[in-house]
Amino acid sequence: MQPFNFQKEYTLENEVARLSPMRLTAIENLTNFSLQQPEIWKYSQQPANGLENLENYIRIALQGRAKNEVYPFIVFDKRTKQYAGSTRFYDYSKKNSTVQLGYTWYGKEFQGTGLNKNCKFLLLHFAFETLGLERVEFRADVRNKRSIAAMKSIGCIEEGVLRNNCASPNGRRDSIVLSILKNEWFEGTKDKLLAKIEKSKKDTTF
Repeated sequence: MQPFNFQKEYTLENEVARLSPMRLTAIENLTNFSLQQPEIWKYSQQPANGLENLENYIRIALQGRAKNEVYPFIVFDKRTKQYAGSTRFYDYSKKNSTVQLGYTWYGKEFQGTGLNKNCKFLLLHFAFETLGLERVEFRADVRNKRSIAAMKSIGCIEEGVLRNNCASPNGRRDSIVLSILKNEWFEGTKDKLLAKIEKSKKDTTF
């Protein structure tokens, strides 16, 4: 096991997805979503709709990595050979052996294709089996039913709601908290997620 080195170049991939460290060139790869699908960020604390917001989104992510605060990835779908979205680790605690996983979004054409499950498997495998963490936490706006359902579908356990806990572009929000623990990962969550990934391969064609 190893500590999380924010300055190391981690690339996570399988036959479906490749998660590469975000760079400034991500602006070129993600501009289409920003301009054509602004509704993706309806519940986001940091929307990337519109070119100016996208540039700011990426700049803040890269600044956070330089400060050892976040580790943002850009997501590439190997099946379609297209960039599909972004995700990141944040709030890493070596002392407590925890991390949060979020700021995840995909273009609408990649939603429901199994891509998210593949990405989450890669990220959770890295968190629990490379970094040896004890807990991965997820949060979402309680109104974001699609995101909450997606988190539960990969094995996240709902813990509760933090009321009015953070600012959002439209005021304040209540945040639902979910998590996966290391023992849960090894005692069934990993195998169940792999089974769902295999099923999605059979159900999805490109």
